[in-house]
Amino acid sequence: MKKLLLGIIVSLFYFNAAAQTPATLMPGFKFYTENNAGFTKADIPAGRQNLIIFFDGTCGHCQTTMTMLSKRSKEMQHINIYLISLDEFRTINYFVDRYGKPFLSMKNVKLLQDKDRIFIPLFKPIKYPSIFLYSADKRLKIYSSDEQDIPKIMSLLKK
Repeated sequence: MKKLLLGIIVSLFYFNAAAQTPATLMPGFKFYTENNAGFTKADIPAGRQNLIIFFDGTCGHCQTTMTMLSKRSKEMQHINIYLISLDEFRTINYFVDRYGKPFLSMKNVKLLQDKDRIFIPLFKPIKYPSIFLYSADKRLKIYSSDEQDIPKIMSLLKK
């Protein structure tokens, strides 16, 4: 009986860890713009790297990360940037206005809401914030949930 119980516990940990591996190929998705228009993987302009930042407006690490990235926003004009949250748009807009103001005027930045709650099961982030850098062919170059990795992420944007 103990072996069976131990086997079940080990299996649960294994499957939980496997579920936490971030998506290495950008999955298909449908998120929403502020005017409730759908935005899918097919809407992503081709030929550019894609930086996806999944955040929660009340998360302190998300606020720090967005502040750090916004200070380097001029270095990101050549990539597609998607800021995605489960939050309502009033919270998304407040968050970006307060912590990522330079992104508001950039044409390559999209604010998106995950109102169908599909980001987590599709992209498999580990925690907030989750930063995914996908290549132009939508393959994962780097995943991070640590603001200390921003210099490494920025160096990959230049390639």
